[in-house]
Amino acid sequence: MIVQQERTKPRQLAGTDPKENVRAATNGGTSEDEGHSRNGDEFRTGHMRNALLRKDPGKLLLKVSKHTDKKKGNACDYLSDNLPKVVIVGLLFLSALILIVVRNRGDSAALLCIESVSKQAESIPFPEVEFGKISKLIDAGKYGIVKSRKWIVVVASGPPTEEIRALVKLPGWKVVVVGNSETPSDWDVKGAIFLSVDQQAAFGYRILAHLPYDSYVRKTVGYLFAIQHGAKVIYDADENASVLGEDLGTVFDLELTGMNSRKEPLLQYIPTHNRTCINPYIHFGQRSVWPRGFPLEFVNEINPDIYYGQTFSGNQYIQQGLADGFPDVDSIFYHTRKSGIESFDIHFDPHAPAVALPQGLFAPVNNLNTLFHFPAFWALMLPVSVSSKASDIIRGYWAQRLLWEIGGCVAIYPPSIHRIDNMQLLSFEDEKDLHGSSGKLAKMLVSWRSNKSTVFNKILHLSHSMAEAGFWSAKDVIYTAAWLQDLISVGYIQPRLAALELDIGSLSLPHADHQEFVPLRLPSVHLGVDEATSVSSEVGNLLRWRKFYGNVVLILHCSWPTNHTALGWKMLYGRIFKSVVVLSEETDLDLGVEKADWWQVYKALPNIFGAYSNAEGFLFMKDDVILNYWNLLQANKSRLWNLHKVHQSWKVVAYNETGSEWYLKSSMKRYIRKMLSSLPVHFQITYRENMDEDHFAVCSSDAFYVPYRFVGDFIELVNLGSVANLHQEVAIPLFFLAMESMENFDTEAFSNVQYRTEIVFNPAAFYLVEAHAVHPWMVTSELDLLNVMKAMSSGDPLLLEVF
Repeated sequence: MIVQQERTKPRQLAGTDPKENVRAATNGGTSEDEGHSRNGDEFRTGHMRNALLRKDPGKLLLKVSKHTDKKKGNACDYLSDNLPKVVIVGLLFLSALILIVVRNRGDSAALLCIESVSKQAESIPFPEVEFGKISKLIDAGKYGIVKSRKWIVVVASGPPTEEIRALVKLPGWKVVVVGNSETPSDWDVKGAIFLSVDQQAAFGYRILAHLPYDSYVRKTVGYLFAIQHGAKVIYDADENASVLGEDLGTVFDLELTGMNSRKEPLLQYIPTHNRTCINPYIHFGQRSVWPRGFPLEFVNEINPDIYYGQTFSGNQYIQQGLADGFPDVDSIFYHTRKSGIESFDIHFDPHAPAVALPQGLFAPVNNLNTLFHFPAFWALMLPVSVSSKASDIIRGYWAQRLLWEIGGCVAIYPPSIHRIDNMQLLSFEDEKDLHGSSGKLAKMLVSWRSNKSTVFNKILHLSHSMAEAGFWSAKDVIYTAAWLQDLISVGYIQPRLAALELDIGSLSLPHADHQEFVPLRLPSVHLGVDEATSVSSEVGNLLRWRKFYGNVVLILHCSWPTNHTALGWKMLYGRIFKSVVVLSEETDLDLGVEKADWWQVYKALPNIFGAYSNAEGFLFMKDDVILNYWNLLQANKSRLWNLHKVHQSWKVVAYNETGSEWYLKSSMKRYIRKMLSSLPVHFQITYRENMDEDHFAVCSSDAFYVPYRFVGDFIELVNLGSVANLHQEVAIPLFFLAMESMENFDTEAFSNVQYRTEIVFNPAAFYLVEAHAVHPWMVTSELDLLNVMKAMSSGDPLLLEVF
């Protein structure tokens, strides 16, 4: 069993060896104490010696000489007897010296490489916990006599709110309020049990060693307190939310068995092929709003195919309620859907039935408005190694997968609270562990399997698997072990495993027919669109655009860094195109950004062509080009498109021309001639039909299109261009002139481009909705993207609804 010494003091975990952490945790910290005992003198001696060396090397040498004089024998004898040790110490000193030199010279790349290899070589040990030997904790304090079946747990990050005062008045519920370092010391609400940081330290919970002082994840202490004091139902609440109707029982199923439990079956989603996540807001009437933690690659699907079946009631151990007014949305939604200074006031269909999630299908679950029944109390643990706005969502995905092991499920319920948009900006950084990873996490969880024989061991197994996959760190593996032990110590009994075949994909009633339910489409006038009058034509336009571009892959080269733009671009164009591939100067795996240097970005295209072998064509753009896709529906997708009709972009240059431009250098002209001489005959013939021997073409190549029938030729030319070391802006026009006669280039595409070579300081005024494309519009932030979308909404009004 894990015995946590000095539980009330946070243990410093960062930068330590995960193997040592787990070993110390699972052995009660004794190995660490023994290590100090065994090596204390050596440590102190080495520490003093190093300090003295830094302060006065001469004194250290003097001390050493005096010390050695007292020893028997001379230096030669000592070296002879201890030669292996001396060699080892010398090598260690040399290694340390090299590392110091590398650091001091600022060669961070080399250092990061060393550290990266070291981390990859490490494995995360699996905690071995003897759950049967954990003793029970007794609350001998003033709250020891307090008992209740129904508990509300909330964190206070500031002075008491009116919403918390209202929670205390809910009949039949006890309220425990958890403080952190930001909570006023004199916090007090009559009827609420307030646990200050100091009071929390007295409980002896193992998790206290892992919890940060300034975070809402200290809420986990409140969960244990409630369980220790008789909880059978726990409502996970928000300090700034008002309960609708002043009764949680009007929305949630507070009883799962007995006379007061739901008798009729629950509506349940039917899983569809290749879908792991569902947006529950669509079911409740808001198809263009998505919850925090919903995979961003799916947000463009405002009309997904949704089918319903039924499932038995009684297993919805986690019940997620919705919030009217200001629902739980992510920072991308918040910053791209605002209309001026107007606050959000979004409402869901209160009459839509609750809907359950089957095995294989996930939805985000938060800690703002969620009901947990006793069989799922283990799922209350909030991880500590992820960003603050990701902790509850990652917990929700983790919990949903484990629910399948006990035959349970998550169900989504109608709005039960109201929250007010206080106009405080949501931080993208606080959600960094969600964007780009929630979809990957869902896929990993669907495929995860465990052969462990108990629920708690399966929980440990999944926590370990998620750490190895990088969704959280080794800290949360140790933390999970501490949490599970604390659960046992406060009297929780782990549920039994269900005898279910997980691969069946659903817990639906046998032979149940599909259930008919058509979600409402509630008005979203606050988002700038009056759906009652305009949405039909706008959706019709969207369908036409998707029909035209739906099998075309967009390749977008973005300026680095991409952390504030990549996902926004994918959402903007992802509604229209088959797929959006983002390239940049550096790789960002979390955001799906691939590395490609701009000056030879064409070298990255063959791999993308190969990845989408069924695509109709490939449109390449730089991120300073804004595509008015609604104006290109007459273009021919079987022909080449480029900017040869835009004289500011396409130039024909004489070889004997001189000047300061890079393409007029003799070396670049030599590269071009080398490339031309290496062309196969059929390419040379086509090129000479388009360009004489005295000239060559230069083009900014900010936008061009390659239909699939030219992919083979393009790849062959890329290989030759790489050998010739051609720059992108001479390579692309040369490729096009070698592949096809210019008279066969598409005459419609990019024939009307609003184009300037210099930076435009007011791009919104420069923007032209009638143009095929606009250049340049520099986008480096979410605000820039918002301005782009607002401008484009004059041609695509649904941008105000979807983005």
